[in-house]
Amino acid sequence: MIRVLLTAFEPFGRDRLNSSLEAGRLVAAGPPAGVALEFAELPWAFGDSIAELRRAVARFGPDLVIATGQGGNRPDLTVERVAVNLDDAVRTADRKGHQPIDQPVVPDGPAAYFSSLPVKACVEAVQQAGIPATLSHTAGTHLCNHVFYGLAHLIATERPELRGGFVRLPYLPSQTSGQERSASMAAETAAEGVRILIRSAVAALHPPTSATVAAPRRRSWLSRRGGN
Repeated sequence: MIRVLLTAFEPFGRDRLNSSLEAGRLVAAGPPAGVALEFAELPWAFGDSIAELRRAVARFGPDLVIATGQGGNRPDLTVERVAVNLDDAVRTADRKGHQPIDQPVVPDGPAAYFSSLPVKACVEAVQQAGIPATLSHTAGTHLCNHVFYGLAHLIATERPELRGGFVRLPYLPSQTSGQERSASMAAETAAEGVRILIRSAVAALHPPTSATVAAPRRRSWLSRRGGN
């Protein structure tokens, strides 16, 4: 059985809720069939968030990591393609008051990593279920990108057998009521989108085989060369 680690962020700033956390809890309560799923809540803090992610990976030993975060006014579920080696918190500090500007996530690390998820297949699978989803080429330069890059660097340098990526979710409807925010998605809808995405990624990781046909080699997206 494929072991999947799903992560989400704690609430931060003026928000008492975080859409990724609420959707993640629903997925954890009703995970996709055929996977062993572990759910971890990450702190809204530079450094600490990657440290907690690494502890969860070491504790659970997943085959696949799906990290999620709140995508603010993005109107749909967005699958991130590229993580950049840059912390640039120009608008907001983290919960500890840290606000790195023009700092690398990992000193001397590569400028960027591509997701090791089959990103286009994941987006298409979610769309086919009638849930708005798009491919994104920027996770920003705050904590979503920070965790995404930390995960990609862990895969590239220490756990080459692991696959993972990052997904951002819109605000919850309750987070937009009475505020200058327009886009939102129900937690149940976002959770179902994440379940579908997990199934799509797992299918690519372990494609079905036939008794009369030799098992195919791993798909090309596993090379992490960005051809997905």
